[in-house]
Amino acid sequence: MHDNLIILAGGASSRMKKEISLDNLTPEEIAQANERSKGLIGVGPNGRPLLDYLLLNAKKAGYKNIIIIIGEQGDLFKEFYGSKNKNNDFHGLNISFAIQYIPQGRIKPFGTADALFQAVEQYPELNSQDYSVCNSDNLYSKDALYALRETKSLNAFISYDRDAMEFPSERISRFAIAKLNGDNQLLDILEKPAADILDSYKDAEGKLRVSMNAFKFNGALLYPYLKNCPVHPEREEKELPTVLLNAIKEHPNTTLGIPFSEHVPDLTAKEDIAEVKEYLKKQYPQLDWNE
Repeated sequence: MHDNLIILAGGASSRMKKEISLDNLTPEEIAQANERSKGLIGVGPNGRPLLDYLLLNAKKAGYKNIIIIIGEQGDLFKEFYGSKNKNNDFHGLNISFAIQYIPQGRIKPFGTADALFQAVEQYPELNSQDYSVCNSDNLYSKDALYALRETKSLNAFISYDRDAMEFPSERISRFAIAKLNGDNQLLDILEKPAADILDSYKDAEGKLRVSMNAFKFNGALLYPYLKNCPVHPEREEKELPTVLLNAIKEHPNTTLGIPFSEHVPDLTAKEDIAEVKEYLKKQYPQLDWNE
């Protein structure tokens, strides 16, 4: 088992910042949505951010070392989780920060693979260790995070049953789906899948599986593919699924899809805020760090 969790929080949050008219958000919530990184929006009953709940589940799953990848203007994270660049104690978690710098000539960060590459360059010890990676704006369960810690597979990802996702069907239809072999090893990831080919992507249980960016990586195996990740031709970003697919071309049967069937709360756009608040009110009536 490993103790390292890297949380991706350096993105531009462009979908969250889109102007939209909603009558179920306060002016303060709208202001936070427009100004803060998504994981720092105060959705908890006490106004604490979503990231608190992810960190709580990470602690329950046994992670000890947390690296949060923030943007160059990410000082607000330090107000919540520790003022030092490294080794802040937050409820028993050791929290450090990596910065995702924006390359010259770009106005937005260069994607999830670039974020992780910059993090392992700043913390090179990770390249000889195992570590998990996840988004800051999704709330993964304690069980899913623990499954990433305990897997013996060199690389892995949580392979979610698409039918268990409690999102509108139109939104779910846009999720990339994973193709697995009979042993749940990753073969392919298909973006924007057409309805007429979905049957051929079902797994051994007859389920369509999606990734929500919850990964376990072997640092030594992954590093060259992170370093040499090509730019996605449409989105013009370097993305972790590209890294994984390039890795399995040369190292087949090294990326296990760990099957899970549960909803993953997601804070992508302003429309999600009220829903996530309601979920937290029911599932986490209080933040108990001492359980």
